[in-house]
Amino acid sequence: MRQAAETALNEARVRPQCETLGRLAALALYDELALSPKPGLVTLVDTGSHRDMDARTFLRSISALRGYFMDIAWLGATGSDFIALQRRGIEAEGVMLRATGGVNTHRGAIFMLGLLCAAAGSVLAQGMPLRAATIRSALVGRWAPALLERAGRPSSLPGGIAARRYGLRGAPEEAAAGFPALFETALPALHDALTRGMGREAALLDTLFHVMAILDDSNLAHRGGIDGLRYAQKTARAFLETGGAARRNGFAEASRIGTDFVRRNLSPGGAADTLSATCWLLHLGLLDSFAEPCA
Repeated sequence: MRQAAETALNEARVRPQCETLGRLAALALYDELALSPKPGLVTLVDTGSHRDMDARTFLRSISALRGYFMDIAWLGATGSDFIALQRRGIEAEGVMLRATGGVNTHRGAIFMLGLLCAAAGSVLAQGMPLRAATIRSALVGRWAPALLERAGRPSSLPGGIAARRYGLRGAPEEAAAGFPALFETALPALHDALTRGMGREAALLDTLFHVMAILDDSNLAHRGGIDGLRYAQKTARAFLETGGAARRNGFAEASRIGTDFVRRNLSPGGAADTLSATCWLLHLGLLDSFAEPCA
């Protein structure tokens, strides 16, 4: 009886927090969509390198996925294994595709943000402080072995095929490592930009370019081959080395790069997913907690 009462109290405490995690994940996807310019990516005002989707497609997808992020946070809170998370993610992909008429708008975010929501749910259920470091630690500690096992299986998805073809680290391996591009590059970059007094949009744009510069983005490799990926990385580094979004014509230069990416059919979808995850952590108020050690 006492254990049942404690379980009910814990559910009453944690479930609303998991719902908040999910709502903020959907808001973060909107933040990523709203940022403009974003080279090769869909925004509220253009479609980037994509002919099969626009902002309305993204908005339908975001609306359809909010419940998924709430659910997967709760699965993490209740100690679910990776198979249960994967099953719910597959269901969410079906919901996304029905909402968009078969267009893949957020498969990467379903995977990345979904795992992060599950890890955050696990942290909350254990009564631990919600910090960037505790979320990352929970992700690695709970599901890294299953993610590595999944990484060893051939993928039928375009990004997974490109990663295997070019010897890149795929999404499951990135997740098993605790998303280093998010916690070791994106969060420090955004923290530094905001600390230097950059406006929010400029800081997010710089963060996107920081991720583009280092991430072996399988979306870029799928669209442009290994040469397209390396070109995008080199272009991002040059943008940052010449002042990034903080310089007077920074947004104009980002727009010029966008025109170039469209001509080359390049779209850094993996970097966009990482930016969404960064926005989610920003909404959670965890921007200053990335430097804590990962237990």
